[in-house]
Amino acid sequence: MNKRTFLKNASLLGIGAFSAIPAMGKIAETMSAIPEATDGSDEDYWKKVRKSYKLNPDFINLENGYYCIQPREILDAYKTHIDEVNLLGAYYMRTVQFDNKHAAAKKLAELTGCAPEELIITRNTTESLDMVIGGLNWKAGDEAVMAEQDYGAMLDMFKQVGRRYGVVNKVISVPPHPQSDEEIVAVYENAITSRTRLIMVCHMINITGQILPVRKICDMAHSKGVQVMVDGAHALAHIRFAIPDLHCDYYGSSLHKWLSVPIGAGLLYINKEHIPGVWPLFAEEGRQPDDVLRLNHTGTHPPATDLTIADAIAHYNRIGPQRKEERLRYLQQYWTSRVRTLSHIVLNTPADPARACAIANVGVRGMKPADLAETLLKKYRIYTVAIDNAAAGVHGCRITPNVYTTTAELDELVTALTEIRA
Repeated sequence: MNKRTFLKNASLLGIGAFSAIPAMGKIAETMSAIPEATDGSDEDYWKKVRKSYKLNPDFINLENGYYCIQPREILDAYKTHIDEVNLLGAYYMRTVQFDNKHAAAKKLAELTGCAPEELIITRNTTESLDMVIGGLNWKAGDEAVMAEQDYGAMLDMFKQVGRRYGVVNKVISVPPHPQSDEEIVAVYENAITSRTRLIMVCHMINITGQILPVRKICDMAHSKGVQVMVDGAHALAHIRFAIPDLHCDYYGSSLHKWLSVPIGAGLLYINKEHIPGVWPLFAEEGRQPDDVLRLNHTGTHPPATDLTIADAIAHYNRIGPQRKEERLRYLQQYWTSRVRTLSHIVLNTPADPARACAIANVGVRGMKPADLAETLLKKYRIYTVAIDNAAAGVHGCRITPNVYTTTAELDELVTALTEIRA
């Protein structure tokens, strides 16, 4: 793209940086020959997907929960956007920066099924949910309900509003192997009192991969006049859902995980009736109280990350949301089913396929998670992350494959877990 063309697109259309790049067509051509009905066990198909990734040969990466690396197509698009923005410098930042960001937010709204007027692009899930936690008009004695299994950053934010405003934090524990959805809903319901204002619930628990019945929890909470904020850091582009179908009031997610956007982008959904009730992290005058964009002022930030959101969504849609979810669930079931019955193994993730997808947590009896992670890396060249959460009762390594992971690599994990003893 030459400068004159980019200037014309940017100044007249406001969408110049969203134009397609040639690299995006490569994987489309590869996938076009694969039937949509291909399921998660088709190794030939997923080997073609794997070719679009540049992988480190020194270890098997089974820690995609923190950050899912980008395939070449998205990475190339990101580099192109950096070049485009750098070419125009302040001209870009002062003319079409925000038009393009709003266009990206609209694409995210389409992906998640919500109205564009209810969604903003943030930097990550922590920023999204902390904005809600810290931005509500709390009063001394108000109560909030959360779980031991929730993400530490948000638990810390609740502790801060507790010290600052006198909010009472009631911490429950989610059953790791529930017999029914109702068992989980009851745990949250039993913590509600007449002073409860907000429940925080994970869509997918980050340390174990357990998927919670969010809609049932929301419907129960709403029947008692309580709002629900959902931590969806690991759910977006991992499992299929539409935010409105969850019936939640707030939803936050990170785009650098399963959507494979470069680090630095997340989203926050706020039901339109609640927008006026949230204070922004950074003030911006001149907008109406019900304008969600008044919550989106963060100062100067890297725009190329926002521009790459459209490329990442296109890549996700090319693979197919259903096909991707089926593959991720298949990979998790592939290895967990082979070690779950071993006497020295502890699996901290439900066996029911509907209650987990790619993420699972495994421990070795009598062995510290850090020692297990070190052994897996040094002896077997398998990279994971140790989870040693006494409050939640989770002691093991989080295993998180991605679409490029092969069953042969998971065979190596199974071999390692079979051999390792305390």
